[in-house]
Amino acid sequence: MEKISSISRKRGHRAIFQKKPVEQFLKEREKSTLNKNLGVKDLTSLGVGGIIGAGIFVLTGIAAAHYAGPAIAVSFAIAGFLCIFVRLSYSEFASMILASGNVYSYTLASLGEGFAFLCGWSLLLAYTVTGSAVAVGFSGYLAGVLKSYGWIIPDILLKTPAEGGLINLPAVLNVLVVAAVLTRGTEQSAKLNFALVLVTLSAIITFGCIAAPHAQTANLEPFAPFGVKGILS
Repeated sequence: MEKISSISRKRGHRAIFQKKPVEQFLKEREKSTLNKNLGVKDLTSLGVGGIIGAGIFVLTGIAAAHYAGPAIAVSFAIAGFLCIFVRLSYSEFASMILASGNVYSYTLASLGEGFAFLCGWSLLLAYTVTGSAVAVGFSGYLAGVLKSYGWIIPDILLKTPAEGGLINLPAVLNVLVVAAVLTRGTEQSAKLNFALVLVTLSAIITFGCIAAPHAQTANLEPFAPFGVKGILS
């Protein structure tokens, strides 16, 4: 029994670190039935959208108020610098491993099956959390815009049961609409993503152009009220 248990542990250890050769990915790619629907424009917009994200409209004020202060500009610079290395790594893997699977396939070829499993599920969890946060942020902005026009959404439809409401209806509808578009196929999703990226960039540029003339240097003091810890948070 101990011998069988020892063999099982060794096999399990090998399975965790077992890698998949790049050549095998290439062979499987030749048999793949997936269609190539994304061009350079679509992939570029996906990359830009992934780097900027919608969180810039949701979390920037919170991060500045409670963590970094005016030094949030340094936080963005550090994050952007790190994103360069992440994107370079993705680009290198994507050119080497011409297969579907994203980070799961890349990790499976480089670190092994166990790490690939963790990376794959961590990515799904991250998408779930960030998607929920962005949907809630959209709900707040929508409620604010409608309120300025005299249309009030009751709190019971803006808050979850844990917050004293019934359901965050705008957030739920947002998720359902996006899910409906995704089920239509990659090509339609890519078109929507390209349009949303253009809207995002336009909003950021417009805000910068309008707000820049009204900037006051007095608001930069203290520059880093929470210190280095706040900048890196």
